[in-house]
Amino acid sequence: MSIQTINPFNNKVVKSFEEMTPAVINAAIAQAENTFETWRKRPFSGKAEILHRVAQIMRERSDQLSALITLEMGKLYVQSEGEIALSADIIDYYATNGEKFLADEKLNPEYGEAYIKKSPIGVLLGVEPWNFPFYQVARFAAPNIMIGNVVLVKHASNVPQCAQAIEDIFLEAGAPKGLYTNLFISGGNVSAYISDERIKGVSLTGSELAGVSLAAAAGKALKKSVLELGGSDAFIVLEDADIDQAVAWAVIGRMNNTGQCCVAAKRFIVVDAVADEFLTKFKAKLTGLKVGDPMDSDTQLGPLSSEGAAVQLADQVQRSVDAGAKLILGGKRIDRAGAFIEATILTDIKPGMAAYHEELFGPVASFYRVKDEAEAIKLANDSPFGLGGSVFTADKKRGEDVAALIDTGMVFINHPTWTQPDLPFGGTKRSGYGRELSRLGVEEFVNKKLIRFSEYADPF
Repeated sequence: MSIQTINPFNNKVVKSFEEMTPAVINAAIAQAENTFETWRKRPFSGKAEILHRVAQIMRERSDQLSALITLEMGKLYVQSEGEIALSADIIDYYATNGEKFLADEKLNPEYGEAYIKKSPIGVLLGVEPWNFPFYQVARFAAPNIMIGNVVLVKHASNVPQCAQAIEDIFLEAGAPKGLYTNLFISGGNVSAYISDERIKGVSLTGSELAGVSLAAAAGKALKKSVLELGGSDAFIVLEDADIDQAVAWAVIGRMNNTGQCCVAAKRFIVVDAVADEFLTKFKAKLTGLKVGDPMDSDTQLGPLSSEGAAVQLADQVQRSVDAGAKLILGGKRIDRAGAFIEATILTDIKPGMAAYHEELFGPVASFYRVKDEAEAIKLANDSPFGLGGSVFTADKKRGEDVAALIDTGMVFINHPTWTQPDLPFGGTKRSGYGRELSRLGVEEFVNKKLIRFSEYADPF
């Protein structure tokens, strides 16, 4: 796979990069290993100083970095600005709270004294996706660097300038060479490096197929892995919900990042009593979205990340229609240059159809009408994925009861699945395992060492 910036707004190649040779990668791993030996000993205050400076630089260069995101993967510029702000917040969050999260944990055993000491494990490899080029990296790199680990990052091949920019920012912030290293490697060559004994753990955010490959390689090498994979989040609307509020959030939940978000609301499951009202208002909102250049502030629907992504999504829609699903809105490519596809609503979706079982990564909403709450829960759980989900209801207790029965890693009530630095992020089933963000974000790649003390005594 070539490593290129291709502007999805017009599908033109902007810049190309050479894949690193094995010798260059070997030297990068060696540098990271050497840096770890000194970084692990640096006090928390010193680690935090570097991270705070990284966050500061990101904020100072928000305009430039946001434009780079939009250029490489087509995100609306205003949303790119939000991504940079969130990424900086995550980095600051761990710089501020890392020492507290990693403090020794005192135990109260029946005999003697004991505590858990949390320590770094070494060089980590992160494989990151294109849909949030800075945010995904921040939530992997920041906690692990604060722990005392060092990171190698293989970013998505279509956002190489974002990938390089992050390493450059770390170096400018005063990070030692090898603390954060960008690797230009094609996706098919990543697994070969997981067996390297110098790499102690691997984390991937990406597709289910990529996760299977990485997990297999990590398991064979007996290395810890964290996987955040696909999702097909249910958006349940009960009969007592505020429909206008639910529709407003439905549009944001489905169309954020042009629908290219693992926790985007993808399956809209609405109780029959309010289904017609919801669908009518939802369709009206999506019909009115303005298509255009993602750099323009008035654009509401930009391109997908690549021509390949648009072709795949259009094929999934067509296969579903061919199998009997009905188009309520859209369903086709937009007749203009770039990786555009219409805002789309599918209904009458049944098991066996692509839209029922596959993740639709783009501006396509799957609409389901159900009899009642019990049927909504059953349908929500009838998915190979288990990342997030949401429930809309006027009754908080009812929302909590429904949330408890949804088999996912996250459920939001009266809000689509979302993210912020102090909330844990992760899923179950085919959506992966492990957690990022919050206190849990520092718990994955640490050695939790038991230290026990007893007074000397005669063993006999």
